[in-house]
Amino acid sequence: MKTIDHIPVSKIHRASKLVTTGAKVGVNYLKYYGDKLTKSENEAKHNLNKNNAEDIYDGLKQLKGSALKVAQMLSMEKSILPQAYVEKFSLAQFSVPPLSPPLVIRTFKTYFGKHPNEIFDAFDSTSVNAASIGQVHKAKKNGKELAVKIQYPGVAGSIQSDLALVKPIAIKMFNIKGKDSDKYFKEVENKLIEETNYNLEIKQSKYIAKSCAFIPNLVFPEYYEDLSSERIITMDYMHGEHLSEFTAHNTNQELSNQLGQALWDFYMYQIHSLKQVHADPHPGNFLVSKEGKLIALDFGCIKAIPNDFYVPYFELAKKESLENKALFEQKLYELEILKPEDSQEEIVFFKAMFHEMLSIFTQPFHQDTFDFSDAHFFGKIAELGERYSKSTELKKMNGNRGSKHFIYINRTFFGLYNLMFDLKAKNINNNMYLR
Repeated sequence: MKTIDHIPVSKIHRASKLVTTGAKVGVNYLKYYGDKLTKSENEAKHNLNKNNAEDIYDGLKQLKGSALKVAQMLSMEKSILPQAYVEKFSLAQFSVPPLSPPLVIRTFKTYFGKHPNEIFDAFDSTSVNAASIGQVHKAKKNGKELAVKIQYPGVAGSIQSDLALVKPIAIKMFNIKGKDSDKYFKEVENKLIEETNYNLEIKQSKYIAKSCAFIPNLVFPEYYEDLSSERIITMDYMHGEHLSEFTAHNTNQELSNQLGQALWDFYMYQIHSLKQVHADPHPGNFLVSKEGKLIALDFGCIKAIPNDFYVPYFELAKKESLENKALFEQKLYELEILKPEDSQEEIVFFKAMFHEMLSIFTQPFHQDTFDFSDAHFFGKIAELGERYSKSTELKKMNGNRGSKHFIYINRTFFGLYNLMFDLKAKNINNNMYLR
């Protein structure tokens, strides 16, 4: 893969890169209008989505940082984005052009004050894995294989300006209106700032690893604070396949169930016992070892779950809450899905919409065990998402709905469900983590 010798750092340079990308998108629309004269609407639209996804991703991968992280987040919204975008943006999870070796060395010296060879017995300046905020290098010290994650230069300082650039796109995509919509962008901004603080990530990683060590078939790397800094993390090098690579060839159902149970227990224990959760559940953050263990990585994005959100959120997951109309409406107000200033039309519409969504989405919690290989269940979720994404009635409404905490909690569940489906895990015990 071609390496990068320079990352635009200043607001002007990053904005100009996005303007160039916008111009390419404009050309793609001109091609689309031409295609409509000679091709079917579906074919013309498919070509437009494919070309736009390619050009937007190519622009973002040069910028890295927050802009690319947003693309990664959107790649998990499989029911919102066209497939071409999902496929292209999902590359941001664990496959983006890395920094060139000379830039790596310069960056390391800037962050640590020393050349890597002064710290480690051996250091490979060619990356083994590159993502949106940092890339990983192999190293050795005292006979141990280590993974050294180095943050891209300029990422931490460009978060606010990057989000300002992508904000208009997000507002249009999610139909967000109203003066208090900034709370959602502030939530994303705060989480991205946390993700660039590697000292915080080490602290979170050690806490989660220690707390979840009892879960069968789940392992974590050890982290080394003396070999780390605010922009560098050193940990054990973990051998295994990315989860997406594993699921592409695995035919062992028993192993799928074992990994699926470990993954489910990991998330249920964090959510219900720790009241904080690894809110970045994409395939690039999990490996499968040769021994059939699930390896959990990258704890930069940890979402704390306040009790005043946790209680109504999980009360709505109960079947009896969905069947009690008065209680259901009360919880929608508590979660800011319904608002005192809503019109009667909005109340009726959003009550019906969220009742339909939750009736499907909460099914795994309505029984002792669940089959996550059930294509019908996931098909209903996808159909629902597609239907509402095309709803002209919804587009007339104010999409500024729900507590800010929904952003990362919903992201966690969408990501978790997708991973469980990719594993085709069956007979997953909902409450195993309690034992």
